[in-house]
Amino acid sequence: MTAIEVVAMTKEFQLGQIVTLKQSVSNVLRTVTGRTPEKPERFKALDNIDFSVQSGEVVGIIGSNGAGKSTLLKILSGITAPSAGAVRVRGRVAPLIEVGAGLHHELTGRENIYLNASILGVPRRKIEKLVDPILEFSEIRPFEDTPVKKYSSGMKVRLGFAIATNIEADILIVDEVLAVGDIAFQRKCFDKMEDLILNQKKTVLLVSHNIRQVQRICTRVLLFEYGKIVADGPTQEVCQTFFEQSDRIIYDRASPVWGDFESSDGFELLSLSMTTPDGQPLRRVHANEPVEIRILYRNGNPLVRPKFGIGVHTSDFLYLTTYDSRDEIWIDEVGPGEHEAVCRISRIPFTPGIYSLRLGVSGGGVEKRIFYGENLLNFQVQGDERHRNVSGSEGLVLLDATWRQLA
Repeated sequence: MTAIEVVAMTKEFQLGQIVTLKQSVSNVLRTVTGRTPEKPERFKALDNIDFSVQSGEVVGIIGSNGAGKSTLLKILSGITAPSAGAVRVRGRVAPLIEVGAGLHHELTGRENIYLNASILGVPRRKIEKLVDPILEFSEIRPFEDTPVKKYSSGMKVRLGFAIATNIEADILIVDEVLAVGDIAFQRKCFDKMEDLILNQKKTVLLVSHNIRQVQRICTRVLLFEYGKIVADGPTQEVCQTFFEQSDRIIYDRASPVWGDFESSDGFELLSLSMTTPDGQPLRRVHANEPVEIRILYRNGNPLVRPKFGIGVHTSDFLYLTTYDSRDEIWIDEVGPGEHEAVCRISRIPFTPGIYSLRLGVSGGGVEKRIFYGENLLNFQVQGDERHRNVSGSEGLVLLDATWRQLA
């Protein structure tokens, strides 16, 4: 059965300020004199989109900021109406679209449970049975009679998520809020989501910039760009399309050294580069090939017992590895001036994709951080057909392994 059906739907917003009295008078004069009145500029957050979701489907919605994802969820939740087209939603919807959404800040946590469940059509007798499970899951039992306005953002998310996932709605709509809260509660949320999906067969729409979450939870993904659906299909296939688009943007816009960093004690990073073993600069490297990372720096003060550390992370800051020089560089003091440190990597063990370097420098008898920076140098790993395990889906690291058949 179809749970959600969207047909030729468009949502427009007016850009700029509301029309002033002066503009209204001007438009009247234009009409009287036969001229066309000035119309405010319009922006299409969603542009003539069509799709449907079957009962029990778990659909991820991804795309860059401003692509129309949150606008879509607000329309499906009944918070706003489309400018054109039709939307049909069959079943009770539990929206969880932003921190504190649906919570009355003057009411207590317990009162908000009753309010939200009543709005969603849950009978009072059933609400009374849900209160304790919701309070236990949200971990706000000590604050159940405290007004929500005094809750932290994490407490609001926990309460909102607990309400939305315990009222037995047919459709759960979640927008990015799983990224808020401590790691333990995020783990708890994912376990709850998996129960709703695998055991209760709920229909779920999930918007998230964390593509790895989408890959784990969703069975199908819609990719939005500029208010349009540009891809609709199996999760890994559509997520890979998004990864490739993002990688091209990141690689094309990056300068050689462009990340954020902090520095002290007169230490200045002059350049960070990746080269071939014979010193040829590169930003594209073949999987399993050797490279060297060259750190050119200037220290205004003596650098005592320096230690350098190089790390690699993905474009969404998943740390993959770190290697430092503590067992390989033994220098009591580096005098003021320009110097270079080099780290040789015998092979790049990553699957094809875009990665970034981070750098840390410390020194002193009692070790002290002198420099730290992330996203300092983007580089692209390229691979052969045999390296087709996709970044972010089938893994990030190439195993140095072989197979053999035993009789």
